[in-house]
Amino acid sequence: MSKGNDVSFDDRDGFIWFDGKLVPWREANVHVLTHALHYASSVFEGQRAYGGKIFKLTEHSTRLRRSAELIGFELPWSVAEIDAACEEVLAASGLKDAYMRPLAWRGSESMGVNPHGTKPHLAIACWHWGKYFPPEKAARGIRLDIAPWRRPAPYTAPTQSKASGLYMIASMSKAHADNRGFDDALMFDWRGQVAEATGANAFFIRDNVIHTPTPDCFLDGITRRTVIELAKKRGIEVQERAIWPEELESFQSFFLTGSAAEVTFVQSAGPWSFEVGALQQQLAKDYDDLVNGRQA
Repeated sequence: MSKGNDVSFDDRDGFIWFDGKLVPWREANVHVLTHALHYASSVFEGQRAYGGKIFKLTEHSTRLRRSAELIGFELPWSVAEIDAACEEVLAASGLKDAYMRPLAWRGSESMGVNPHGTKPHLAIACWHWGKYFPPEKAARGIRLDIAPWRRPAPYTAPTQSKASGLYMIASMSKAHADNRGFDDALMFDWRGQVAEATGANAFFIRDNVIHTPTPDCFLDGITRRTVIELAKKRGIEVQERAIWPEELESFQSFFLTGSAAEVTFVQSAGPWSFEVGALQQQLAKDYDDLVNGRQA
């Protein structure tokens, strides 16, 4: 299997698990009239393997099934079957450290806004993917733009689903930030409160207390919950609450969490600057130790 992202994702060696069996990577294709391509009827997961073990695999598989249910379809594979398929893909890849992408979608059996008659499909791929941001940049903290689009209200979309359609504004915000020389973007929600980055949850530190937005219109990430647990194990207070942009200037540190981003330090977000402090460095180490099996 290709060992990096320099090769087009449709032209690689290896195998992808596709509807119950491993198929050659280049043959894992769908028709252009697939419902998901036209109407975003798809959900996905992003998860990492460390040393040959997929971190919190069952939580990811559980969320994948739940995400599909939230947008109106049921996967015929159980959580245990999805877990087994992910492990089969990782073994076939020959990789020990990998990023994994399970994807479920509605097929091409019918076309139109109404998805009636479409069948659910599932594919799982994995590839080598190092740190989300270059290590030297991550060490000093990344720079965030302020996204021009906002996270929608929970009464306008199934915001607790990891649905592909909900990532459209994230993708647009990330591209907008890149074009302006930033590494990523901080998104606000429909009320104007701080929400998250384009693919990672946000944490702020002031006087050794951690503050994080309540995930009522965006994903309560698996990495987010893991880092909260790690902080509480150290006796660190964590406040989940509404955070308004005017409060950002009072925070000393800012970091992001996500399966891809892991624990990423932030040096600035729009007009606000932050320092890379000892507390977030400790949590980053704790997380790295956990995923690599160096602590319980």
